[in-house]
Amino acid sequence: MRHLVFLLEGPSERDALAVWLPRWLPDDVQPHFLVFEGKQDMEKRMALKMRYWQLPNSRFLVLRDKDSGDCHAVKAALRARCDEAGRPDAVVRIACHELESFFLGDWPAVAKAFEQPRLAALARSAKYRDPDRIAAPEAELRRHLPGYQKRDGARRIAPHMHLDRNASCSFRHLRDAILRLATG
Repeated sequence: MRHLVFLLEGPSERDALAVWLPRWLPDDVQPHFLVFEGKQDMEKRMALKMRYWQLPNSRFLVLRDKDSGDCHAVKAALRARCDEAGRPDAVVRIACHELESFFLGDWPAVAKAFEQPRLAALARSAKYRDPDRIAAPEAELRRHLPGYQKRDGARRIAPHMHLDRNASCSFRHLRDAILRLATG
């Protein structure tokens, strides 16, 4: 058995990955989730968690939101923590700007999840062709879905996502990294 360990900023990432991974991972790869309580908690504790991980045949993937930070600086800081933990082969992926960017990359899934077919048409809007450029994707979802909540959104939208047509480049990079780790 091989193990794929995900270090995640929060629980909504776990909720989404728990839906996507059965579609992506071979049967001999077991996912594990180390969920932190935000960015600061992740940066403070991730090296320790990685250093003392005991299961053999484990590979690591770190996923964090970019938010308003510089993508290269955020990735470099996380990469340094992986090196500090003795896990230089860990893969770091950044959601530009937030997990919700992934959802904006598949408006038909959002429409189906919230039973609002009119939202599917937003996929054709120029504004959403590159959802990673939208600085506040969670706020954008709230604009169309008043009362939107992160975890509820992840649980509802993720099952409806078409994993090969997503307009979010950072989503596609995450998917491709997971596939490489799972098969390599």
